[in-house]
Amino acid sequence: MDFNDTPAEAAFREEARAWLEANAPSAEELQGLDEIARSKLWQKRKYDAGWACIRWPKEYGGRGATSIENVIWGQEEGKFSVPGGVFGIGQGMAAPTLMEWATEDQKREHLPKLASGEHIWCQLFSEPAGGSDLAAARTKAVKDGDDWVINGQKIWTSGAHYSDYGIIVLRTDPEAQKHKGLSYFFLDMKSPGIEVKPIKQISGGANFNEVYFTDVRVPDSQRLGAVGQGWQVALTTLMNERAAIGGGGGGVGFNRVFRLAQRLTIDDKPAIEDSNVRAKLANWYCQETGLKYTGYRSLTALSRGETPGPENSIGKLVGAAKMQDMASFAMDLCELSGAVQGEFAEEYGMYPGAFMGAPGGRIAGGSDEIMLNILAERVLGMPQDIRPDKGIPFSQIPTGANN
Repeated sequence: MDFNDTPAEAAFREEARAWLEANAPSAEELQGLDEIARSKLWQKRKYDAGWACIRWPKEYGGRGATSIENVIWGQEEGKFSVPGGVFGIGQGMAAPTLMEWATEDQKREHLPKLASGEHIWCQLFSEPAGGSDLAAARTKAVKDGDDWVINGQKIWTSGAHYSDYGIIVLRTDPEAQKHKGLSYFFLDMKSPGIEVKPIKQISGGANFNEVYFTDVRVPDSQRLGAVGQGWQVALTTLMNERAAIGGGGGGVGFNRVFRLAQRLTIDDKPAIEDSNVRAKLANWYCQETGLKYTGYRSLTALSRGETPGPENSIGKLVGAAKMQDMASFAMDLCELSGAVQGEFAEEYGMYPGAFMGAPGGRIAGGSDEIMLNILAERVLGMPQDIRPDKGIPFSQIPTGANN
């Protein structure tokens, strides 16, 4: 892959940079707004100018840009402190699923509102009894006329408390095998019977939730894929989720920790001169460089019109653990200041927050163990784990209640 911009790409980069310099919101403009209001302001500004979700087709609110132009835009936007995290699930996971499985009318109705920031979406997959096994979903949907009636519980649902819509995997046939008895829907999060309870985290935040469903009705017209095809539809979401999550560092990247080691001291000398510190930094630099070039391989696949593959699991597996290690190390370098969070901590306060939030990053979108299995089976071609539940109806799988 040629890492240099072509003349056309260089021109696109300059156009994007110029627009961002002229339009990125200032701190004063965002002052007094909460996270959602800030994100919506920036997303709508991009949408109105044709810079939102630029790889999407124009009829769905995008720009019809190429995959490489989309990367260039992300690189340039990343140089500015702009809001927008609340749209990651909707634009990065729900939208690709809608594009592949929804009707044309549904695409034209929902995708522009996702691109403009009018609507926020969440992902209702995990369940208390399922662990990292999405196919073990027990929240059920029973057909009633033109609707399905949902009862059960989802958990760890990021942004459910402020989302307008959600994508959801449900058990529609308990007598079918585990992976074959699922169906996939999208639903209005303001539907009667939905109760959202935020979960307080050790970091002090509460950005994911328990979600309870009591006789919630969803039209059959909002089913994506055939009845019983929910696992195949979910794979579309999961492959895009791994690409969207990647190896994000939550603000604690190599360059930030490197600069911290240059500023702080150990035994009256710059920490960067300590051999142990240098060894850790060298290891993280190698990991980060490897992730970057692995990402370029995915970009090559995207530029050919291919779907993100299981290789994206590498980014999440390595990146989430790397971020946790770097946050822990940075706290140690900061000594007593590394234990302080909040308004008095200034820059150092980000490290304990990142460290305490890191375990969630190693679970969300598939735990480390799931990523290892995916890489072993689908990339390296190793034998699958033994599955005692394979080939039997879901209703007959032993549980703690009926062993």
